[in-house]
Formats: sequence, structure tokens, C-alpha cells
Amino acid sequence: MMYWVYVLKSRDDGELYYGYTNNLDRRLKEHDIEKKWKFIGCEGYAAELDARDRERKLKHYGQARTYLKDRLKRSLES
Repeated sequence: MMYWVYVLKSRDDGELYYGYTNNLDRRLKEHDIEKKWKFIGCEGYAAELDARDRERKLKHYGQARTYLKDRLKRSLES
């Protein structure tokens, strides 16, 4: 089983949302991806604890978010 850390961008205000799941398709549907969010990207992990740790770092540590935003700058612009 794979665990996914994903990034969404609000279509309303441009805010980013970070989450993790073991079923990416289901989770994106729950977020109403077509209307409210734009899918930016995801990272896959074999271990759930690795995915949870990564999500936590993105939510709580500015440097992790800054680095990710730099890596995804073209995806965030479109």
C-alpha cells in the first residue's frame, strides 16, 4: 500500500492545503477537487509514518513549505 502527501491550491483565495491519505482518488473527490481546489502535486511513501511526518512538516514548518513552493513554482503559477 502507498501513502500520499498531496498539495491543493484553493480556487478562491490561492491558499495551499497539505494532506495525506492512502487513497488519493477518494480523498480528492472528498475535497471536491473540480470546484474548490486545484491539484498541485503529490509525493508517495511506502510507510504511513513517513507520509504523516512529511505532512506534519509541511503544515508546521515554514522552511519545508518554502522549499516545496520553490520546487513547484511553475505548477503553482498555472
